[in-house]
Amino acid sequence: MSTQTETGLSVRSVAFSNGGPIPPRYTCEGENINPPLEVSGFPQGTRALALIVEDPDAPGGVYDHWIVWNMPPNNTIVENSKAGVSGRNSFGNTGYGGPCPPSGSNRYFFKVYALDAELNIQPGSDKKALQTAMKEHILGTAELMGRYQKKK
Repeated sequence: MSTQTETGLSVRSVAFSNGGPIPPRYTCEGENINPPLEVSGFPQGTRALALIVEDPDAPGGVYDHWIVWNMPPNNTIVENSKAGVSGRNSFGNTGYGGPCPPSGSNRYFFKVYALDAELNIQPGSDKKALQTAMKEHILGTAELMGRYQKKK
């Protein structure tokens, strides 16, 4: 199941359904690699994609798990992807950091943005810098939400 916006942009994953559990493989209890994502319905003029993965249920507020931009507008973001330019996540690293909630079940939102241009911001920039840079370039958005609760 995917989510779709008025622009037609949608995102889904073969690894988990919208609102469903994220497999441990993609978390701190597994291989800690990003799940595969399928993006479709690109608005006309899409030149690049940006992706923000965040957990709004984290004890200290929204926790950023993956910040990436200037990804080519392909239909697939492959598992364990290195496409695009990585920003700094809340772990203090660049690249993907999988779900790892300290307790309970948390929600993880995979938010995809279709942009009309590539962005000129420094690798390692944070989510706020990305959001500011892409503000005037967003043609469409879509999101996929998964849940995770530690097994151990």
